[in-house]
Amino acid sequence: MARITVEDCIDKFPSRFELVLVASNRARKLYSGEEPTVEKDNDKNTVIALREIAQETLSIDKLRNDLVEEYQTLTFTDEEEESLLEDETDNEINQEEIMIENQDTNDSSEQLFNSEKLNEDKNEIGETKEDELNENNSQEI
Repeated sequence: MARITVEDCIDKFPSRFELVLVASNRARKLYSGEEPTVEKDNDKNTVIALREIAQETLSIDKLRNDLVEEYQTLTFTDEEEESLLEDETDNEINQEEIMIENQDTNDSSEQLFNSEKLNEDKNEIGETKEDELNENNSQEI
């Protein structure tokens, strides 16, 4: 077969980077023992992978999914996935409750600060009045 290049495959993927990732993943699978979908013709695995992509003997979606599965570290059953979604929902609700509690705490702290400030102001006013009375008394004497 004639030489295959990346240019022959680039129209199958939106970016060269995705093409390279998919082709290299397919080449590794061929190396590990998977059967090629095109004739080997004494080609290396990378060339076979590019030929498979160019001739579309494997669907693009399958190649993408294989790539994702290759790098995916966790797999979930449907039940586990539902459980995780429920946990995420519970966490979101708990975070909202915490935010509301924090707001209430901030409001309470602000009220406490304001009442302390008011008491300080009253004490200052009281001391000022007391000083005025003492001055008036000393002037009368």
